[in-house]
Amino acid sequence: MNKILECRTLVKTYVDGARTLEILRGVDLSVYEGEIMAISGSSGAGKSTLLHLIGTLDRPTSGEILFRDQPLSRMSRGAMNKVRNKDIGFVFQFYHLLPEFTAFENVMMPALCQGARRSTCRPRTEELLVKVGLADRMTHKPGQLSGGEQQRVAIARALFNSPSVVLADEPTGNLDEHTGAGIMELLWKLNETDRITLVIVTHDEQLAGQAHRWIHLHEGLAHVKG
Repeated sequence: MNKILECRTLVKTYVDGARTLEILRGVDLSVYEGEIMAISGSSGAGKSTLLHLIGTLDRPTSGEILFRDQPLSRMSRGAMNKVRNKDIGFVFQFYHLLPEFTAFENVMMPALCQGARRSTCRPRTEELLVKVGLADRMTHKPGQLSGGEQQRVAIARALFNSPSVVLADEPTGNLDEHTGAGIMELLWKLNETDRITLVIVTHDEQLAGQAHRWIHLHEGLAHVKG
């Protein structure tokens, strides 16, 4: 398998007044094309911090992240933004949909913000909403959708640019058990049929155990669980 992402001795610290909080103390891991990797750990273990570093939403205090063998630290801001916008898809616990826009408009929004035309985006948007099971909900706004439906819109949005990897931060954390199971079934199906690479942060160890690989964060370090 081809390696998409690699973390080498990642350290992340925060200064809180007189205290220095060391969240990650030297994390090493690799993400391979077509796999599902789960990252678990207790509250405060650094799961979301690690995902934000991998997704270029934040920078490590020290260590290196490589994207397709290219060190992110050596990229220009423009090159890093291109990686974030084109090659990385994000799915968050609280959806982050724009309430005044329809499901259809929310899915195409990242492309529109980069200057694409609505007419160009329409076929891809329709394709994705059908794929996530929302063919009959395209014109509904987030307030008219259930939590599970909103997360499906968020997943479709994350897939719009055909990213190399999708990062999902507690994607079922705001959903009931039955709805959450449906979202995970959808993500697993997308991995199987479309070979979408997934990195999923979860506190649910039963869910983590279903991934191809499972990394557990403890005391700032990454431990392989399965």
